[in-house]
Amino acid sequence: MSWEKRKVLVTGADGFIGSHLAEHLARAGADVTALALYNAFDSHGWLDDIAPDERQSINLVRGDIRDPHQMNALMDGVDTVFHLAALIAIPFSYDAPGSYVETNVKGTVNILAASRSAGVRRVVNTSTSEVYGSAQFTPITEDHPLVGQSPYSASKIAADMMADSFYRSFELPVVTLRPFNTYGPRQGERAVISTIIRQILDDSCSEIRLGDLTPERDFNFVTDTVRSFILAADLGDEHLGQAFNSGSGRMVSIAQLLDLLRDISGSDKPVVTEDARKRPEKSEVMALMADAGRFNEASGWSQEIGLEEGLKQTLEWWRGRMDRIRPDASYMV
Repeated sequence: MSWEKRKVLVTGADGFIGSHLAEHLARAGADVTALALYNAFDSHGWLDDIAPDERQSINLVRGDIRDPHQMNALMDGVDTVFHLAALIAIPFSYDAPGSYVETNVKGTVNILAASRSAGVRRVVNTSTSEVYGSAQFTPITEDHPLVGQSPYSASKIAADMMADSFYRSFELPVVTLRPFNTYGPRQGERAVISTIIRQILDDSCSEIRLGDLTPERDFNFVTDTVRSFILAADLGDEHLGQAFNSGSGRMVSIAQLLDLLRDISGSDKPVVTEDARKRPEKSEVMALMADAGRFNEASGWSQEIGLEEGLKQTLEWWRGRMDRIRPDASYMV
């Protein structure tokens, strides 16, 4: 289906993946409303990095998914909702778990209820591979048990179950997409790839400080993840109410990832592990690797940008932003 003039709402459009998705949809001719969290700094997050002519074609709205009245108002005439807004920082979820319930669970309920009232054609609910916890088998299918190993992942499990309940109870046309670890330009330093690259390129960092190097992840470049959202929005009605993994099926450890980035960049900085960067032992997810067979069969999606190529592109983006990095290279919670 063409996206030309289709009215879409992207929540969390100020974030890493959301800004890329809103940009892609605008280029495809969609009528995009991009919801950014209200702030007092006249900022729309990463949407401010979009080229001015493309940014002008997007309806930029500041707000908060925790407000059901505003969500109802935003749904008028909307064809497709891409719901990405969430609190995502796992370490901060240990400090403020209640805020994750308010945003990720109650906020999602507001989006689902408003979508139902407005009669939208499709809702794409954003989940995460973290809902599976440490892999009990690999590759991970959508039938893997859901295990809340952090307050963040528990809140996302609850949000997924609310989406499922709205499909079962009210026939809301919703699908849930579970992207495995996404990386690329515009990702913040809380993410492992970004924090490694920043420390590699920053002359003020004499060493690369990381946490546990043994966890393994399935990394996917942001353009591949955006494409998975686009395809999920147009899945046939027979797939409504289902969850779909989006991932490469390749798993690498943080240590292997570090070696790849050092080879690509030519860095020989020493590596130091810090306890402050490690998750509590029972909360750390040790292995994640996607089985995206269900999504591939339903949509034809597969990864197009391999890890090595994606890391090169991400490194080059960071090289162009080193004059605009935050002044402190210390650990971000």
